[in-house]
Amino acid sequence: MDCAKKTKLVLLSCGSYNPVTNMHLRMFELAREHLQIKGHYEVVKGIISPVGDGYNEKGLIEASHRVEMAKLAVESSSWIEVDSWEGRQADWQETNKVLRHHWEELLSREQGTDVVGTVKAGRKRKRIDAVSISNKRKHGKMEVAHKGLMHKTDGPHLMLLCGADVLESFGVPGLWKNEDIEEIVGSYGLVCITRSSFDVDAFIQGSDLLWPHRHNIHVVREWVANDVSATHVRRALRRGHSVRYLLPDPVLSYIQERRLYTAESEQTNAGVVLAPLQKHAGNHG
Repeated sequence: MDCAKKTKLVLLSCGSYNPVTNMHLRMFELAREHLQIKGHYEVVKGIISPVGDGYNEKGLIEASHRVEMAKLAVESSSWIEVDSWEGRQADWQETNKVLRHHWEELLSREQGTDVVGTVKAGRKRKRIDAVSISNKRKHGKMEVAHKGLMHKTDGPHLMLLCGADVLESFGVPGLWKNEDIEEIVGSYGLVCITRSSFDVDAFIQGSDLLWPHRHNIHVVREWVANDVSATHVRRALRRGHSVRYLLPDPVLSYIQERRLYTAESEQTNAGVVLAPLQKHAGNHG
């Protein structure tokens, strides 16, 4: 397929990044390779969006540190960047709201502006008029509108990039609202990186919520078995074990210089209910 006819695509990854690891960066590489080999997309940008402090996750250090470490991690990348908007918010922001924010950023710069290098926090944004919630075909092109946002197949597109653990969390009662999941997979799309301990395809097939949107879920196989997680890294750091080559060197230096991830920091938010569970209390749908 001619590159000029491909849909420009921006990949957005939301998460704690506590801390960012090499496996986080590998997710972007795997996703871009998979989507470009399929021939329909030209992946022009990756965005790392560390969650705000209001998420209340146990052991979550300040967003300012997590954002800075993520910036250090992508210094050598020509296409992955870090956006601090989510991390600067006082209250936890649902993932679909973070997607809306970045989609509006893309729309405001779509006309006469290349997608590459344009999604930056803090720049003045044009007002975007709301559109009705609908699915319709016009001149042979599908338009998907949801809660004031519209995607066109011939313009830049935005998808959520995640690991299989995020997909699995869709099934945790009270953690997600059904309408938010439908907005994410129906209006944007999902790129999911597999892991050996979780059957993504079986989960999608068994979900009445995800199955209708299965064509919007791109499953990317990770053939290199690696169970390294930020939780494992924090534990190793607390115990004085080496984590070199699990994190980018500048990130490790940042952690060591500031003596982050101690037994004390791991007790941050201990006993505090996770923000989504607080917000969705009593609503398991």
